[in-house]
Amino acid sequence: MDRETLTASIEAILLTASGPVAVAALVETLGDGEVDEKAIESILESIEVSWTRPDSGIRLEKVAGGWRCVTPATLDGVLRSYHGIASRQRLSQAALEVLAIVAHRQPVTLPEINFIRGTNSASVVRTLLERRLLRLAGRKKVVGKPFLYRTSKEFLVHFGLERPEDLPDPEEMVMDESAPVE
Repeated sequence: MDRETLTASIEAILLTASGPVAVAALVETLGDGEVDEKAIESILESIEVSWTRPDSGIRLEKVAGGWRCVTPATLDGVLRSYHGIASRQRLSQAALEVLAIVAHRQPVTLPEINFIRGTNSASVVRTLLERRLLRLAGRKKVVGKPFLYRTSKEFLVHFGLERPEDLPDPEEMVMDESAPVE
């Protein structure tokens, strides 16, 4: 398969995929023994560069161990209007707090989350499990054997992260008390 056909095939797969597409899946689908991961990654990088033009309505983003098509944030209003979406379903403050705790301390138990937040978080955790932003990661080997929770692949996709380590360090996000406020 020539490079142009390969590029077109990769673009078509990315545009029709329901989630991030792993390089290995592209090699398996398009490889036929002739194309390796390095060639696919090279094409993905060239697609990423060509779609990053200011006049392009599509971007390529590496997230959750794969690649996906996204639209620029500047087009959010136009897309919401076209698709008839009045408002987006936002996460509550409690949900964001629980996600932050789990993301930075995973695996973590519900009693540990409750201790850090200072309140019962069982319903929030249940909602995040239903929305597939959290997942069960086994049981902790202590008395009572509480469930352990981790962030899920959906969490990475939702927040546009390739892996949990890409989260900013909470210490860096705290404002320096001595710095002047503008």
